[in-house]
Formats: sequence, C-alpha cells, structure tokens
Amino acid sequence: MYQPGGSRQPELDLEQIFGRFKRWLDGRTGGFGGGGVVVVVVGIIGVIAAIWAATGFYTIGPGEEAALRRFGKVQDPTIGQGGLHWWWPGPVGKRDVVLVTQTRSMQLGFRGAASGARTAFADEALMITGDLNIVDVQMVVQYDIKNLVDFLFRVDDPGEAGRGVPPGQPDGETLKDAAEAALRLVVGQRSIDDVLTEDRQGVEAATKSRLQEILDIASTGINVQTIQLQDVKAPEEVRAAFDDVLQARQERDTKINQARAYENDVLPRAQGQAERIKREAEAFAQTRVERAQGESNRFTSVLKAYQAAREVTRRRLYLEAMEQILAGTNKVIVSPEVESVLVLNSGGAVTPVPLGPSP
Repeated sequence: MYQPGGSRQPELDLEQIFGRFKRWLDGRTGGFGGGGVVVVVVGIIGVIAAIWAATGFYTIGPGEEAALRRFGKVQDPTIGQGGLHWWWPGPVGKRDVVLVTQTRSMQLGFRGAASGARTAFADEALMITGDLNIVDVQMVVQYDIKNLVDFLFRVDDPGEAGRGVPPGQPDGETLKDAAEAALRLVVGQRSIDDVLTEDRQGVEAATKSRLQEILDIASTGINVQTIQLQDVKAPEEVRAAFDDVLQARQERDTKINQARAYENDVLPRAQGQAERIKREAEAFAQTRVERAQGESNRFTSVLKAYQAAREVTRRRLYLEAMEQILAGTNKVIVSPEVESVLVLNSGGAVTPVPLGPSP
C-alpha cells in the first residue's frame, strides 16, 4: 500500500523481460530453427497476456470514484468519468472503486440496533460542562467522502469492527475520537442549560465546525454533513433533581408567556379606549368652542343691528322674548260683548268658558 513520503518503487520493463525470455528460448531451441515450439510458446504467452489485460477493465457508476495505484504509487483518482475504464491489473496495478456520495453515519455515546433498541456507552457520552456539571450526550455524525485518496491512503486507522469499518479507513477510530474530542471541547465551553435545552443548535453547529477542522488537519478526506444531538440528559443519579428543575423552568416560561399574552390583550384595548376618550374630549371641546364662537357672532350681529336701528331692534327683541315666554302658557281673551271667555291654550285650541255668578 502506498504511504506518503515513502520511496518510489522501480517500474518493470516488460520489453526487457520479454527480451530475456526470448534469448533463453533461443538458447533452448537453437535459434528459430524450432519455430513450431516458439510459435506455441508465444501464442500461450499472448493468450495469458490477453486474459491478464482483460481483467483490467472496470466500470464507474454514478457518484463513484476510482483510486488507482501502479506498483503501489497512487495516481490521480478517476472523478466524474462514469462508464467503462481500463487500468493495469495486479500485480502491476490496483484500483479501489468507492461510492463517495453515500451518506454514512456514526453513533457516539450509544449504539442502535435494527430493532430500535439502544445500548449506551457511558465512557463516550459522559462529559463535563463549562459550569462543572456532568451531562450525558449522545450524538450522530453524518458524513461523506470529499477526497478519496486522502480517505484511503493518508490515515493508518485500526478500523472499528462494531460499525463494520475495515482497517485503514479514517472513519473508524479516527472519526470517533475526533468527534468525541470536538464534542467535549464544545460542551466544556457551555453551561448545562445550553446543552440540555437553550442552545442545542449552537452546540451542534460549533461541534460540526470543530470536527471538520480536526478531520481536515489529519487529511482524512471526510466531509461532515450534519451533527445531530440525540438524547441529552443529566446522569442517572441526579436525573430526578434535574427533571424537577426543568419542569420548574417550563412552568416559569409558561407563566411568563401567559402574562405576556394578557399584556398583549389588555394593553391594546386600554390604549384604544384611552384614544377613544381623548377623541371624544377633543370633539366636545371643538363643539363647545364652535358653539361659543357662533353665539358670539350672533350677539355681535344683533349688536350691530341694534346700533343701526335701536327702536326697531328693541321692539323685535321684545316680541321675540315675549314669544318665547308665552309659547308654553294659556292666553285668556276677555270681550265685553260676549258672555264667555275664550281660552287659547298652548296647542292653539280655543276653549269658550261661560261667564256667570259663582254657584
């Protein structure tokens, strides 16, 4: 296998090999005098060479890349060139065709089975927060391959049999250790409240950034797609107390939200009522001012008319005043020629009342 920085292995000269074999064959057959033997031998060699060369054909499917090696030296990978290809067969060359777009996952702090059951790994999940509390964090890392050569040949990883990762691929122990280190670093800089409830998205984003940085420094060729925190909780010994605290905080938040809802309901109505009263007061003030101005203007016009014709104005004012005073009273009209009194009531009806001695 190719290792960076290793010495370059010499390439075989096939023409030199065939030349040596021909000279050996000439010595055995005395030149080309035994041409039949030579033809048979050369034919056999040709068939073997054709079969050997035919084993060098391979195909690349969608999303796949091929890492090629010749005598252990890594060549440029075949990227984005789907279809049929040829490369030197073994032992001259080797090829590794890998689906690089496949989304792979790694579980940290637990292992999930196909049935849905989970097995916790406390040595991976328990960590200390920035406020010196212990928290149990389970996480899932989703990733793919962004550099096939780095992924296959840059890291000497022991692999991880529990996840089916063969030795030599950096998504074994290397990815697990890097993910655990990144998560512990991020959790160690935050309070337990941030990790449990308040800033889980921030913890995921910071862990992803830190993990990608570690993997790039190690030249693993791994691209981290997402970091998902799964079951985040306090240790079993103090979980009941933490649950009580969380419940109290939830109740506090509920009360705060209810108070804000009440405020948002009452305050606009009070403001609207205050605005309505203000508008009514302004309208009343405007009405009184305009009425006062109208009365003032009427008095001024009467004054001007009085000054222009005092006697006529005085009599008109007297008649208008008497009209207002007598408008709601009965009028008695007495005539010496009649033996009754005519009473004119306020409605305009005339009622005769006979005159005579009292009984």
